[in-house]
Amino acid sequence: MIIDAHGHVHDPVRLHLEALDAAGVDKAVLFPTRPHPERATDLAGLRREFAVLDGALGGTDGSREAFAGALDEVSAAVADHPDRFLGFGSVPLELPDAQVERAVAEDVVGRGLHGIGELTPAPGRAGRLEPVLRAAADHGGLPVVVHGFAPTTAEDLRTLAALSRRHPRVPLVVSQLGGLHWMEAVELVRDTPGMYLELSTAFLVIAVRLAVRALPERTLFGSDAPYGDPVVARAMVERATDSPELQERVLGGNAAGLLGLAGRAG
Repeated sequence: MIIDAHGHVHDPVRLHLEALDAAGVDKAVLFPTRPHPERATDLAGLRREFAVLDGALGGTDGSREAFAGALDEVSAAVADHPDRFLGFGSVPLELPDAQVERAVAEDVVGRGLHGIGELTPAPGRAGRLEPVLRAAADHGGLPVVVHGFAPTTAEDLRTLAALSRRHPRVPLVVSQLGGLHWMEAVELVRDTPGMYLELSTAFLVIAVRLAVRALPERTLFGSDAPYGDPVVARAMVERATDSPELQERVLGGNAAGLLGLAGRAG
């Protein structure tokens, strides 16, 4: 089974399904999103969507009400295509701890979603994930996915590793190979057993090659579609892996184990 561990809701969803089919991907993890860059038809339109993205990446532009529409999109896509999508739900991080934990219970678990993410703490605020990790542990160890590219800092990655060591029953996934800090991300994940590294947005083949060698059982193929493309992301992994067994793990086996899909057909 090939699993894209990082995708966002497309408008229309058909565009995402076509991209997955072109890449031979069986299932995709689906994160909620407020920006929709795939809607843009010119640079001005893309700038408008990226302005929304900038607010989301700042980590402070959110309330449960603001997230509701994006969560509804995820729920609808999963309901329409349960054989293709595994929905995750995001929660605002700057709420009081009790409200964050309530959001996990109601907006993630209550919707029957598979995990929490993609979370985007403001720079220097990765510690705000602690109530999310507590709630994830309370609900059986839900996987939690955190944005890894800018504006995430190296210090944020170190904070995430410290949090993971405090909450070892919760799988904590750093997305996008840790962005510009990929070397430190590989080392931190290697030394923190509860962490995983997702490989989308990698800009160097050698970065992917070294990551999968260091973390053969904890690296995950992902595309970050619509920002990335499943065909291109899969080709990157295939070029970077030096054995069929390792390729199979990274393209789907590791994600299947993380998501409780190991041993299931289709």
